[in-house]
Amino acid sequence: MSTDNADNANDESGSDGGHCSTADSDGEVAEEIAIISFERKMDTAEEIKAEIGDRYEAIDIIEYHGDVFEEHWGEYDCFIGLMASGIAMRKTAHLLDDKWDDPAICVVDEELTWAIPITGGHHGANQVAQDLATMGAVPAMTTASEAAGKQGVESRAKAMDTHVVNGDSTVKTNLAVLDENLGPVARLDGPKAVLVGDDVTVLKRNKDDGVVLGTGSVSGASKEAFLAAWEDALEQTDYDVDDVEFVGTATRKEDEEGLLEAAQELDLGVVAFDKETLLAHEGPTPSKSKELIGWPGVSEASAIAGGAEQELVLEKISYENEVTVAIGR
Repeated sequence: MSTDNADNANDESGSDGGHCSTADSDGEVAEEIAIISFERKMDTAEEIKAEIGDRYEAIDIIEYHGDVFEEHWGEYDCFIGLMASGIAMRKTAHLLDDKWDDPAICVVDEELTWAIPITGGHHGANQVAQDLATMGAVPAMTTASEAAGKQGVESRAKAMDTHVVNGDSTVKTNLAVLDENLGPVARLDGPKAVLVGDDVTVLKRNKDDGVVLGTGSVSGASKEAFLAAWEDALEQTDYDVDDVEFVGTATRKEDEEGLLEAAQELDLGVVAFDKETLLAHEGPTPSKSKELIGWPGVSEASAIAGGAEQELVLEKISYENEVTVAIGR
């Protein structure tokens, strides 16, 4: 996942809640899950719970009966239907009202071959499908931005540990994602009053005092190296993993497999900043990459660019000559 979250930064790169007419509509993350399963598939349901259960606040297994969805509608952020998609669609169609209020639904077959979000893709179902992919299922996501290999506004919000305030706006901004003309994301530090139109998506931070892990690496650095480097860096501050808003890096590093795997293990989003943004937020530690390829030191610049106060808590440290880390706020 990648996005830019700085003043005049180009956007490269989503929690569940009320309708967009309410003060905050943060419907991107599923936290409470129900697996709806036929009795004969209970073993598979237990396998799913054992594998992905620790990624959610709660995950329950409920045996299927004709009115099971209606009986539990509104109790969970997302239903995992261990059944044919047609059953789930027929049993929930009359319950659907509004995408910001409705629970997400993701169906999966008994062999864990396919994980198919059928409602609420941007509000938990895509997330669940991606988690089921760790068990071998292919996530068949059909939301337009993901189908096009791009990241919708809601998913970007999740990566930045923010939520969407004005949900109706995402229709137009996600179309802009598809057209690759979303434009810059500007961060406004208050106190300010902001007037926006219906084609401007407003994101609000979930934490007021979180930190950003700015990170760079050599090509091919392992997941273990990233995890160890981040742990070492945090131990030198008063912060821990729970205080981290997201991981910041450069667009030229956004596809590093080890980085993405480490971030996924810690349930952190990855925010990738472009060269122009990093140059505008260059850190104090000299970097050879500036001389060689014109890029500033990635770890410090991305930590500064991503932080709410745009200041360093920890200057760049290196781990095993593989990964560099700086911490910003």
